[in-house]
Amino acid sequence: MGQFYLIRHGQASFGAANYDKLSQLGHQQARWLGEHYRERGLTFDALVTGDLVRHVETGAGIQEGLGSSLKAELHPGLNEFHFHSIVDAYLSAYPDQAPPAGAPVAAFYRVLKSAMQSWRRDQLQGNLPESWRDFCDRVAAAMEHIRQRHAGRERVLVVSSGGAIAMWMRHMLNTADDTVVELNLQIRNSSVTQGFFNQHVYRLSVFNQVPHLERDDRLDAITYS
Repeated sequence: MGQFYLIRHGQASFGAANYDKLSQLGHQQARWLGEHYRERGLTFDALVTGDLVRHVETGAGIQEGLGSSLKAELHPGLNEFHFHSIVDAYLSAYPDQAPPAGAPVAAFYRVLKSAMQSWRRDQLQGNLPESWRDFCDRVAAAMEHIRQRHAGRERVLVVSSGGAIAMWMRHMLNTADDTVVELNLQIRNSSVTQGFFNQHVYRLSVFNQVPHLERDDRLDAITYS
């Protein structure tokens, strides 16, 4: 069986006008992960990323640290759900839940969790980019694409986002939809979810690990946005 290394993008630009780009720390997290793999003597046979900027930049940073030059295959099925639209729709229905100006990031995450639960139950109104079922199906299609196209390879590097990785876990472990909501906010930037796959199945061995950051001088670099 081949191995997949499913990576969440590095820290993005939360709070900036354009979230979809890595922060300076996000670039460094990606390079550190690549250096970690280089030190272990690992090589990869393919790189598949979503087509968001933060995915592409993370893949490039890992390769920079690794010293490799794989051509990235872009697959939009690995993209994050449009959380801004989900939150906006939720707050339109529940304006009293809006975090006050200057509230900590944790307040936004609490709203996002509630918004995801309403989205999952098909309770949100408005012209949303996709339904929960659409999101579920497109991640499943991306997994199937990787399985059929790359099952014969030894190691495949995949870069995605927290929500899509949580949905990947739901499909791989055959769990409830609530699993996606619970896992989404736990997945760390540049974390590694690893396992085995062939043309028929995925198997999990490691979830949400950051071995390149678990050292005394990098603990402050463990982030969730």
